[in-house]
Amino acid sequence: MPPLRESHLPGVKLFSQGKVRDVYEASGGRLLVVATDRLSAFDVVMAEPIPDKGRVLTQLSCFWFGFFESQVPHHFLTASFDEYPPELAPFRDQLEGRSMLVKRARPFPIECVVRGYLAGSGWKEYKATGSVCGVPLPSGLIESSKLDQPIFTPATKAQTGHDENISWAEAASRIGEKAASHVRELSLLLYSRAREYAASRGIILADTKFEFGMEGDRIILIDEVLTPDSSRFWPRAGYEPGGPQPSFDKQFVRDYLESIGWNKQPPPPPLPTDVVEKTSEKYREAYRLLTGQTLN
Repeated sequence: MPPLRESHLPGVKLFSQGKVRDVYEASGGRLLVVATDRLSAFDVVMAEPIPDKGRVLTQLSCFWFGFFESQVPHHFLTASFDEYPPELAPFRDQLEGRSMLVKRARPFPIECVVRGYLAGSGWKEYKATGSVCGVPLPSGLIESSKLDQPIFTPATKAQTGHDENISWAEAASRIGEKAASHVRELSLLLYSRAREYAASRGIILADTKFEFGMEGDRIILIDEVLTPDSSRFWPRAGYEPGGPQPSFDKQFVRDYLESIGWNKQPPPPPLPTDVVEKTSEKYREAYRLLTGQTLN
């Protein structure tokens, strides 16, 4: 199946387009979410698509929606192309295996980040302040340290550019204290369940971000769930705090771009074939290890 950098569905109304996903309106008040093979690094979308990336994002999200079925209501309806409405029938080659039909929801304007380890922007903030999003942490921690307890560290939601860490008070002011308390509780619960499961598969779930929205008067889980784009997955074998860890994501791309001294401004430099292939394999490997299955 050839990679898909951008979907084209003539006659189907485009609802929104993000760095990776194209979202369309579907009949019955539903949305069609298409995960393309686009990859962004340092907030710039690369010219080369990563084969199978969109299929991994979709099928891994479907796996987790099923895993959490009894824990939280969600927007997922189906990823079976044969159950899609007739207007999508001409586009099987673009949609099958990389798209899902979902319920509409009113998204909250925050990312619900849970960290069990000190990495990424959390590590940078800790070095500067000794805390993350206003949560004080013990002194003497090192990069990739495991935290005593997972912490909820909300962030802004950016369509372009970086998400920015915010305090609990700021999150509560944006969506209301009752809703903020509820999504914090759900996020910590889902992270803890997923971390325990991932550990059984030889993977450390260092951190992840969830998104929630309102369907009528209830809060539901939306967007993607526990994918290599929204989470840090590390191989448990060889884990050693004190520096960055190998990860199942776009690390090969980031490392290559750093090595050539790119200024991190558009246009992006071309990616060598081996970097694209290694990145694709990392995404597929994450799916295989977490689910025990091969991609459909």
